[in-house]
Parts: sequence; C-alpha cells; structure tokens
Amino acid sequence: MAATTPTTASTHRAPADNVPAYRTDLDGLRGIAIALVACFHVWFGRVSGGVDVFLVLSGYFFVGSLLRHAIHSQATHVTLRDTINPWPRLKRLLRRLIPALFTVLIAVAILTVIVIPQTRWVSIGRELIASALYYQNWHLAFNSQDYLAASSANSPLQHIWSMSVQGQFFVLTLVVALAFAAVIKLVARFIAPVADPRVIRILVGLAVLAVALVSFYWAHMRMGVNQQFNYYDTFSRLWEPLAGGLLAIWLPSWRVPRWLRTVTAVVALALIVTCGWWIDGVNAYPGPWALVPVGSTLLIIWAGATALERPRAGTPAPQGLPPVNRMLASRWPVWLGTIAYSLYLWHWPLLIFYLTWREKNHANFIEGVGLLALSVGLAWLTKRYIEDPLRGGRSEPAHARRDGRRQWVTYTSVVTSMLVVGTLVTGIGIKVWDHRVATMVVDTKNLDPRTYPGARALLEGWPVPAVDPQPSPLMVTQDFPETSTDGYMSDFEDPRIHVGVYGDPTATRTIALIGGSHAEMWISALDLLGQRNNFKVTTYLKMGCPMSTELVPKQDGVPYPECHDWVMRVMDKVIADDPDAVFTNATRPRDYQPGDWVPPSYPPIFDEFIGAGIEVFGIRDTPWPHNAQGLIDTPTCLADGGSATSCATRRAVALAPENPAEELAATRPMFHALDLSDGVCDAELCPAVVGNIVVYKDWHHLSATYVRSLTDELGRQMAATAPWTGPPGP
Repeated sequence: MAATTPTTASTHRAPADNVPAYRTDLDGLRGIAIALVACFHVWFGRVSGGVDVFLVLSGYFFVGSLLRHAIHSQATHVTLRDTINPWPRLKRLLRRLIPALFTVLIAVAILTVIVIPQTRWVSIGRELIASALYYQNWHLAFNSQDYLAASSANSPLQHIWSMSVQGQFFVLTLVVALAFAAVIKLVARFIAPVADPRVIRILVGLAVLAVALVSFYWAHMRMGVNQQFNYYDTFSRLWEPLAGGLLAIWLPSWRVPRWLRTVTAVVALALIVTCGWWIDGVNAYPGPWALVPVGSTLLIIWAGATALERPRAGTPAPQGLPPVNRMLASRWPVWLGTIAYSLYLWHWPLLIFYLTWREKNHANFIEGVGLLALSVGLAWLTKRYIEDPLRGGRSEPAHARRDGRRQWVTYTSVVTSMLVVGTLVTGIGIKVWDHRVATMVVDTKNLDPRTYPGARALLEGWPVPAVDPQPSPLMVTQDFPETSTDGYMSDFEDPRIHVGVYGDPTATRTIALIGGSHAEMWISALDLLGQRNNFKVTTYLKMGCPMSTELVPKQDGVPYPECHDWVMRVMDKVIADDPDAVFTNATRPRDYQPGDWVPPSYPPIFDEFIGAGIEVFGIRDTPWPHNAQGLIDTPTCLADGGSATSCATRRAVALAPENPAEELAATRPMFHALDLSDGVCDAELCPAVVGNIVVYKDWHHLSATYVRSLTDELGRQMAATAPWTGPPGP
C-alpha cells in the first residue's frame, strides 16, 4: 500500500474552493485496513481485503489530485511546460515511497544472510531488485508463486507485489494525466469550452470509466485462465484504484438522510472487516468478489464526504459525520493509519524470518502479538526518523545556519546517504552472488564410487565412508540433466520439439526419451547406458508436460493447453521417426492421498506406441519429498542444518506397496515396467542423502549425480525385459 497520508492530520475542515476537506476518517480506514492485513497474515493465512482498500484509497486521492491539476492548469498563468512537467509530483512520490521501502529492503538483505539458507539467496536477491524497481508483482506472476498462508518457505518480500502495482499505477496515471492536461490546454486555444471544468471532469470520467470496465472484464476473464498470474497482474488490478478515482471525479452530491448514511457506513465497514473470512481472496480477487471490499470502501468515502459538503443556499448545514466515520476519525485508528505504510512493509518480512528461524509454518497467539508489537514499533520508528525527515516534514532539521550559509551535514543528508550507500552495497552484493551461483559448474561425473556410492549403498549394500555429501546443498541446485544444459528441453511457452541425440549416435538401435522433466532426469543414466551398450537415445522433452491424453492439462493448477498440443505432435513425430522403444513416466504421485498411481490418461499413449510396434519402457516416478508440514526443498532443508533423515520422506506415504504400472505390463507384452524405488528409498524412508550423494536437486527432481549412481540398476532392469539394451554378447 502506498503512503498517502498528508503532512497535517487534525480534524475535518471546511474546504477551500476546489480543494476537498481533509478526511481524517480515511486515515482511520487505512489504519483498520492495515490491522486486518497484518492480523490475517500472522494468524489466519488468508487474504483480508485490506490491500483492496488501500488500492481504492490510493486511486481516490491520486486521481482527484491529478484532476485538480488538470483543471487548474487551464489558467492562463500556468505555462504548457509547467503543465506537463512530471518532476514535482514524481519527486513527491519518490520522497514519500522510497525511503521506508529501501530501509526495509536493506534490513531484509541483512536478515536473509543471517537467517535464510544460501540456497534461497539468489531468489530473494532477485526479489529485492524487483521490489526496489517496482516490478515485484510481475516477478511473482511469471514465477507462478502462490500467495498463500505464511510459512518459512514463503518469500519475505512477497507482500511488495501490491506496492509495485500501486507504483506502476501512480507513474502510468501521472504520465497520462499530464499529457491529457497538455492536450486540453492546446485545444482550448481554439475551442475555449474544452477548458471548462465540467467538460474536463466529463472527459476524464469517461476515460477512467472505460479503462476500469476493461480492466474489470480482464480480471474476471483471466480467473479461469491463470488465476495465479491474474492475482498479481497490474492490468487486472487497475480497476480497483480507478474505482476510487471515479469517485473523486464524480462524487455524488445527493442529499440523503443521516440515518441512511449511518446504515451504509456500518454495513460497509462490517463487510470490510469480515470479508476475509467468507471470501477466498487468493482464488477470487481481483475478480467480481473484490467488489465487496472495493465497493465498501467507496461507500465509506461517500458517507463521510456528503456530510462535509458545504450546503447549498437555503438548505440546512449537514449534521456531521456518521458514527462509523467519527469512530474512524478517532485517535487510535488515525494514528495507526499514519504508520500504515511502514507497518505494511515491516510486518510480513518479520513474520517470515521468525518462522524460518523457529522452523515453523505458523505463529501462535503469543508469537503473533509479539511480532505485531515489534512491527508497530519499527513502523513508528521508520515514520518518525526516516519517512518524515526525508519528506521534508516538521521533523526535518534546518538546512541553513544562522549566518545564512548552507549546512551540508544534516540529519536528512546523513540518512539519505546511508540509504543510498546501503542500497548500492545491497545491489552489488546481489549481483555478485547471483553471478557466482549462475557460473557454478557441477563436475561429479568422475566421483569415486567407493567414496560416493550413492544408490549402490541401498541396492548393493556398499559401505559409506564418513565424508561430506556431493554435490553440496548449494551446488546441487545447479546439477541439471544434460538435456537442460544443452538446450533440448522446451520451456512452457516454447511449442517447438527440440530433438537431442545421446548415447551412441552411430548405433542402429534407438530409444526415444519423451515427456516432461520427470522423464528428462533419466537422461544422465540413459546416456551412459547407450554408450556402453551401443544404442542411441533421442530426446523429446517439454517442461511440466508428461505424455498424457488429458485435453486440458494443468501445471500447478493453471491450465496448460500448450502441453496437449505438444504431446499430440510429439507422438506423431516419434512414431514417424520409428525408434525401437520409448522411455517415459508410467506413474505419478496422488495429489490428495498417499501413494502413487497410473493416471488413466497415460495408457492410451502407451497403446499408440505399442500399436506402432514400438516397445515402451514405463519408469515409475520417484517420490516427491514431503512430510506432515508439506513439501520439502531438499537442498534448502540440508543447507538449513537438516540431515538425511530429518529431510526425508516416509516411503509408505510417497509410494504404493507395489508398482502400479505392473498391471499394465501384465496385459501388454511390449510394455516394460521399470521401478527404481529401492534405489531411492529403504524400507521406511526415502532419505535426502544416500551414499554420500544428495538425492534431490530441488523440490522433486533427482540430481543428475544421483541418477548416474542408478545407472547399473536401470540397465539391469531394462536388459531383463529387452535384452538388446544390455551389453553385446561375446
């Protein structure tokens, strides 16, 4: 939420011409909204609707201010240059928003190094840059991060998405408004009525209404296409601040009884306070359900504004604010509203760092109270010693000495210098670390198997010496299969089929490796087997796209229609290329219950290949690490002090007692069910480290190093059902 609090905050005053009365009740509404946001984040893990209140208030204040500028700029003494000059307003925006934001970003960078495992530094570093440059919402949208309940796995900067939306709204609206004012000023030289305030208000109102309606339609339509992206999309959110802007342009001046304004304000505030309980904001906003907090905010603004209007001639004066607005204008809501911006910035990272430090996913009541108290304290300190001085408010020391000479060393200059230096150091540190991780090369192809037996320790009982595992938790995140580093993996947006050739390129026998990333990870073993046993491996791979007949597949809950089209084209191409066999996944974990299964959309694909005379190797998918608290990011778990067992998954939860694909093999002689579960799990656990090798490179993909340790067992199982894949005879 943006800081929109004026520098003076007293009682309501009668407005001067064209200047609205200062609304302390809206300060209080902002205070209620930030209380809802913080409490729902800390204790309930839900979206409260408070952010939507902030968006409406930002639009109401900012669009109203720009409208007054557009009207005032038509005065003859205002030059065209002054009309279109964005710097005065942009400077005020920067002074209001940047100091507190950069203070929190520097603190987050420091706490990240202290609290967060190194495996997450790159992602948080990139979010620091995205937050500082106001594109955090796009960063999150394109990385498909869910804005769900707070846990130690969440980003400490995830909440900055709304700040980015508002920053983009401010800049875009400012540029458009100044350009509009300039056009009006030029046209008015030839058509004078265009400069009439009523005409300007109508033109601006119609333009804002049109954009708001298109944005609202877009937000509603995109809910069924990609809600994760839609939640962060600036254009989907644009209608909310524009709704506030419309009220600033066309504030109804109806004369209504006080009791009706009172009832309206009571109902509106009740809806704002409670909507977080009965609306699933993550899946419903910014679609039509967002009209509840948005519309309620508009009603509270209207209810208070009608009481502040100066009466027309011959009509009695308004009887005062409705009780709800008077309550909002009282001391504590207003005070909370004055620190709302800083409180919004501080509360979320403090919560995430605390949960990470305590290795918890939720804060209890006492912990939440402590976190909120600390957040309020830091918010007040930030406003008092960072925001106010750098805005040039009353807390700023004088810049000139009594002798008239400028005083260069002032409180403001020192704080500004500290922020600039801290930001530069943080940015340089992020880039250096990002470059270091990006240039890491994992070279484990020649590990001594006697020291690093990997899967052989489970499959053949090899002894395991006491050495540090390889790759390290930080390095293993870069332990990609060969097809990824060679560029033969189509990403989500790439419709092309990239065919790679591995194994023995000159061989006459061919295995086609097809599917998504869980098929791709086996290339590290198949490449070695092809070289040993004289067969070629061709690859047909796409991210998140297993071979399935599902018409509307989903990736992390988002419809992924490109996958179905790609699968159909790959199936035709592979059949046309006529390999001896295909190798792909035959099972996947169940979503909401223990074990794994063969999805019904898989066998029709297998049957197509079998019908074309092509054998099918169906590999059982490996466990996706998780425990009672949720999914496990193995490298991060290990980097945070976890062990092979504390970061492990229970086998009975991840895998069915028998390979579900065996039923297919019993009825299809050309289908060969492969199962390497015993090379990843023992009878009870699927450890994070086996035979001194880290098993997983991320949330659920095997490291290439570990896959290579499974090569012998994979070759044994393949040769048992298809002898031509084994070593040549004497």
